[in-house]
Amino acid sequence: MTVPKTAIGPFTQLFPMTDVPLKGSLTDEQLPIIPQGGILFSGDTIVKIGRFEDIKKDATVIIPIEGNQVCFPGIIDAHTHICFAGSRANDFAMRNAGKTYLEIAKQGGGIWDTVTQTRKASIDQLIAGIITRSQDHLKQGTTTMEVKSGYGLSVQEELKMLRSIQRANKTVPQDLIATCLAAHIKPNDADSDATAYLTEISETLFPILLKEKLTHRIDAFVEESAFSAKQIKPYLQKAKRMGFDLTLHADQFTPVGTPIAVALGALSADHLEASTAKEIELLANSDTVAVALPGASLGLGCPFAPARKLLDSGACLAIASDHNPGSAPMGNLMNQASILATFEKLTNAEVWAGLTIRAAKALRLSDRGSLAAGQLADFICFDTHTYQEITYQQGQLLPAAVWKRGKKVV
Repeated sequence: MTVPKTAIGPFTQLFPMTDVPLKGSLTDEQLPIIPQGGILFSGDTIVKIGRFEDIKKDATVIIPIEGNQVCFPGIIDAHTHICFAGSRANDFAMRNAGKTYLEIAKQGGGIWDTVTQTRKASIDQLIAGIITRSQDHLKQGTTTMEVKSGYGLSVQEELKMLRSIQRANKTVPQDLIATCLAAHIKPNDADSDATAYLTEISETLFPILLKEKLTHRIDAFVEESAFSAKQIKPYLQKAKRMGFDLTLHADQFTPVGTPIAVALGALSADHLEASTAKEIELLANSDTVAVALPGASLGLGCPFAPARKLLDSGACLAIASDHNPGSAPMGNLMNQASILATFEKLTNAEVWAGLTIRAAKALRLSDRGSLAAGQLADFICFDTHTYQEITYQQGQLLPAAVWKRGKKVV
C-alpha cells in the first residue's frame, strides 16, 4: 500500500529551525523563516519543506490552511517529573510563610512527602496521572517529554514508576523519554548510608533497566542535602560503563554538580541557579547542554539560571518545565520560558531554540526539533500573523493544532 504524501499550508510564517547554531547567543534575524510555507510529509516523516505552492505539486493529499497561522517544530520538554502521586500545596504555603526547606522537611513535607504518596499509589493510578498531565502539555504544544522516576527510592518502587512511564508512553500521543532518578535523595527509611544505597541501586536496579528496556538515561541530584560529589561519582561512572546516558540535577543550591557533569560527558546539566562564572565556562567549553528550569525558580522564589551569561559565553541552552509536585507544579513551559526571557533578556530565537533543536540535543534525539526532510512530522500551529505574539502572550496563546508523527492530535 502506497503511503500518501500530505501537504499542509500555506503558513504565514514557517520556522523550520534548521541551520540554527546549537551553541551560543542568537538574534531573531538568525531564525530562518519561510513565508507562505508548507510541509510535505508521508506517514510520520517529513518529505520536504518549502513554499506551499511548490511542495503541494508533489502531494496526493492537501490540507489547506486558511487565515494567518505560524508553524514551529513540536516543543520538546527535556526535564519533567510528571510521574507522581499526591500534592505538596502545604509546602508551597509554608514556604511562602517563611519556612525553610529543612523546616518543611522536618514537618513532613519535601521530596519525602511525595515519595510516601507515590509509594502508596498503584501502577494504574500513576499511569492515569501521567496521562492527564501529558494531555495538558500536549494542548500547550509539547510533542516530546522527558519523564523521571525518583519518587520511589527503592529498587521495587523505582521499577513501579519506570514501568508506569513505559505503559503510559504506549497510550499518549507524545513520546515519553524515561529517566531513572533513583539518586534523588537518600531514602529516609534506608538501613544503609548513602554510598551503600547507591551501590544497591547500581548493582540491582541498573541491570533490570537494561533487561526490560525501561530507560537508557540515569540522573542524580548532586547537592550536599542529597548526594555529594564524592558519593555520586562512582555511581555515575558505573552507569556510563553500562552504556547509560547521563544527566544531572546540578548547581541548584550550590555549584557542585556541573564539574562532574562535564567531566563525565553528561548530555545535560539541569537547574544551574547557583552556577558561577567557573561553571558557566565549563559548560560553554563542553558538549553538555545547560538546561534552565524557570518553573523551579518561580516555585521556590529563587534566582533564575544565568541564561544570558550561559548563551553569551557560548553554551547550548535548553529550557524545560521541571513539572513536579514540589517546586514547579505549574507545568506551563511557554509561560515559564516567556518569563525567563523577560528577566534574562533572551531573544525569541533563543527561546525557540531552547524549546526545540537545543532541547533535542539535551535528550540526544536527532530526529526532531527541526522541520526538514527525514525528521519526524512533529509540528505545532498558532492562529496569529506573527510568531512574536506567542511569547508576548506568555503561554496564553495555545496552539490551534498539534501534529505528532504526521497525525493531528489537538
